[in-house]
Amino acid sequence: MKALRQLAADLESGRTKSRTLVESCLAAIDQPDGEGARTFIAVDREGARMTADHVDGLRRRGVHPSRFAGIPISVKDLFDLAGEVTRAGSLLLSDNEPAVRDAPSMARLKAAGFIIIGRTNMTEFAYSGIGANPHYGTPACVWDRATGRVPGGSSSGAAISVADGMAAGAIGTDTGGSCRIPAAFNGICGYKPTQSRVPRDGVYPLSFSLDSVGPFGHTVDCCAILDAAMAGDSDGDIDPPAPERLRFGVLRTLVLEDLDEHVARSFEAALTKLSATGIALVDIDLPAIAEIPALYANGGMLSAEAYALHKPMLEAHFGRYDPRVAKRITLGKAHSASDYIHFVEARRRMIAEVGRSVHGIDALLMPTVAILPPAFSDLEDDDTYFRTNALTLRNTAVFNFLDGCALSIPMHEPGTPPAGLMVAGLNGWDRHVLSAGATVEAVVRTALPRPR
Repeated sequence: MKALRQLAADLESGRTKSRTLVESCLAAIDQPDGEGARTFIAVDREGARMTADHVDGLRRRGVHPSRFAGIPISVKDLFDLAGEVTRAGSLLLSDNEPAVRDAPSMARLKAAGFIIIGRTNMTEFAYSGIGANPHYGTPACVWDRATGRVPGGSSSGAAISVADGMAAGAIGTDTGGSCRIPAAFNGICGYKPTQSRVPRDGVYPLSFSLDSVGPFGHTVDCCAILDAAMAGDSDGDIDPPAPERLRFGVLRTLVLEDLDEHVARSFEAALTKLSATGIALVDIDLPAIAEIPALYANGGMLSAEAYALHKPMLEAHFGRYDPRVAKRITLGKAHSASDYIHFVEARRRMIAEVGRSVHGIDALLMPTVAILPPAFSDLEDDDTYFRTNALTLRNTAVFNFLDGCALSIPMHEPGTPPAGLMVAGLNGWDRHVLSAGATVEAVVRTALPRPR
């Protein structure tokens, strides 16, 4: 599947039709040896085809909602879509009444003419960086499918839908890394915006302090287009700065510990490529963020808020939860009101301290995830699972805690395991991070094949 801007040009010129794009996605979903059945919880075949035919008719008459009208995308099973049940990856909600209206972010995408082809699988209630779901199955990472490796989570199906050509783009959520981790594990781009940028109404919550809504795409530009459509603030066009105008901070606190050798080599190679173009790279230490893992011990603010949301349902239906999800949510029961106040105050202090320390840089650089996608077989015991999950989330969770914004861009060489480069900024830096990220992408992905 091509990048969104290329698809828009093809639609505008008549080289393709929306119905053709939809049929291509449906064929990929239905591949007998593919991951479609585990990637999607529901596929709207009839609705997608009808909408595609309608958009094609509008284009023939020279009227359509936007240049991206008719492009099929997928949506994580957390978003309300009128007439559909929002299950949040759980069996517990499957008997709920269908939503009566679209979530505002979905309404904006539909208004732009994007076609929602289906609801993607996810970790139950969005609470894991691994991406496993015992209720609906777990799609395998695009790398090393012979072994079978985790897709990353919680937006597992969203990433696989893009990587496997089942959708041209995807929408997920990111509470601790749930857009960026699966993007890094599957060799695509994923974006976590500043929390307030995209409305979260009509999105099943996990943490009202940390949840955000973000896109997946083949390129940074794809992410910028979808982000802008949901934010309602621009047409998605970004203007990548010349390399010599950029100055990045290479974060050295916490995020470089316990790196897989391949991730470490890929990161150093990416920095070498960036420096060679004239981009200024400066090492930066942010001692405050070294406190974050301790603040996430026993789930921290996240588990406290998740437990408050789930307490009635946990008490009534504990045995119907994914046991690993239930265990993590239940950690929040132990937090007192004074604990929670401590989390809130520590976060406020840390945001202010980091803000004072990053003047004069355009963004921070670091590996998205410290490790490669682990094999399913390596995570059968709970101790290993929870330890691996914590390491998977460590780098990405920093920017949820700081309420920043961050991109994951593939940085690995062709034919090697997937590894993501994170380009991150503080609250409100969104358009700048996306523009600078596009410059980074043009440098680090020069040896990678472009989307077909």
